[in-house]
Amino acid sequence: MDKRTEFNNALKEALKSKDTVAIGTIRLMIAALKDRDIEARGKGNADGITDSEILSMLQSMIKQRQESQKTYEDAGRPELAEREAVEIEVIKRFLPQQLGEDEVRSKVDELIIELNVTDIKEMGKVMAELKSRYAGQMDMGRASGLVKERLAS
Repeated sequence: MDKRTEFNNALKEALKSKDTVAIGTIRLMIAALKDRDIEARGKGNADGITDSEILSMLQSMIKQRQESQKTYEDAGRPELAEREAVEIEVIKRFLPQQLGEDEVRSKVDELIIELNVTDIKEMGKVMAELKSRYAGQMDMGRASGLVKERLAS
């Protein structure tokens, strides 16, 4: 089942169960997807964005909510921080199983060897391949730090 169908089915379930946070969050996900699809079609991609691009979009949405959650916590607004946490959990349901820290390190090391990258200037090649292969399965910010660490040594 593609992600678009998965989002719509999840929205129907949330509406049936009257889960207002899930309803709102899934509607935001669908709206963000439609915006990106329209943009992709404008660039000649008739099918809209790919599943890996959808996973990247979801990770961006999670990151935004994590930043908002921290802002709310710092401002003494625990109820708003809690809502962000719940929204994060709703979005995470649509991501594949996350790779553990050791698995991410292993994948970074494998790609550096596979791509024969030895210089930090070639870090972009490794990151592009990580995004292509493991979109939605790892925190790319953390992976980026690992790639830098490996290539700097």
